Amino acid sequence: MGGHGETGIVDGAEHGASTDPTTTLRAAVIVNPSKTGVDRLREAVARAEERQHFAPSLWLETTEDDPGKGQAKEAIAAGVDLVIAAGGDGTVRSVAAGVRGSGVPLGLVPLGTGNLFARNLGIPVGDQGDAVVLAFSGIERPIDALVADVRRPDGTEESHVSLVMAGIGIDASMMANTNPDLKRRVGWLAYVDAGLRVLPAAKPFRAIYRIDDHRQHRSRASSILVANLGYLPGNIELIPGAQPDDGHLDVVVLQPRNLFGWLAVWRRVTWENGVLRKSPIGRQLLEMTAGTRRNEIVYGRGGTITISIDGEPEEFEIDGDVFGSVVGVDFRVDPSSLLIRVAE
Repeated sequence: MGGHGETGIVDGAEHGASTDPTTTLRAAVIVNPSKTGVDRLREAVARAEERQHFAPSLWLETTEDDPGKGQAKEAIAAGVDLVIAAGGDGTVRSVAAGVRGSGVPLGLVPLGTGNLFARNLGIPVGDQGDAVVLAFSGIERPIDALVADVRRPDGTEESHVSLVMAGIGIDASMMANTNPDLKRRVGWLAYVDAGLRVLPAAKPFRAIYRIDDHRQHRSRASSILVANLGYLPGNIELIPGAQPDDGHLDVVVLQPRNLFGWLAVWRRVTWENGVLRKSPIGRQLLEMTAGTRRNEIVYGRGGTITISIDGEPEEFEIDGDVFGSVVGVDFRVDPSSLLIRVAE
């Protein structure tokens, strides 16, 4: 395989795949060549091809300029029956953007450090062989995608796809300040390091947001998150009840006023969401105290959300990747637009 700046198409027959002339099914494997374990991946794919009676796969490498969307469209145009994204959350998101709405199922083989999307769907993260087997033989689960129409400070607009969550504010600043070497070594814990460096200097921003056709809200927020899934790294449940196939997007507005406000946010996420909501008694206790709870963290749900920054542009991130500064973002849900191979 070449470096990350190259594009390559390799016939799977050279790697031991089945050459049965009666075989008609074929997969495309889109891989980030900068990740480790690509040789093992080829071997696992060859075994799965033989077991599932697939023809040799079409192999496509991502590049820095095109991390997967173009390769996915190329695979769809070639008429494959399955697309497999092998890489981290960035590769999976880009490939999903190219597959979205095509009706061709998408298999995931995690090769990165976070792999939040795969973790939330129960796809094996620590066993590449099991992930490949699941990609070839799992059931197809319809999954929503989030579409973010971004407005830049210079007036230009862009459209991006999110699978996990996108955010404006302090979370994007954390992503921008995450040490890449530390992230490769310790994974999601690198975000903790970035958070400790960013939080002391973080300043709230003013935003106007609207969910669906309801009234506008004005907020002095530290972060606004729009999510497809509820769990953060470390199995922290940020959004109780969020499902990737419910046809809605979930909105979280973080608006702590001081350090005690951040402690209240942490208590809400770890204790209330992570512990109390898991039992009937805990849920009853939350209902009894609902009137006394503060508004450091506000939840919302809908099919669309429009956010406008009232002031200087803010940093924006999608699924853990930094996407520059924005003055506003319009989100919408694209229901059941992806077919993901998962376990039964």
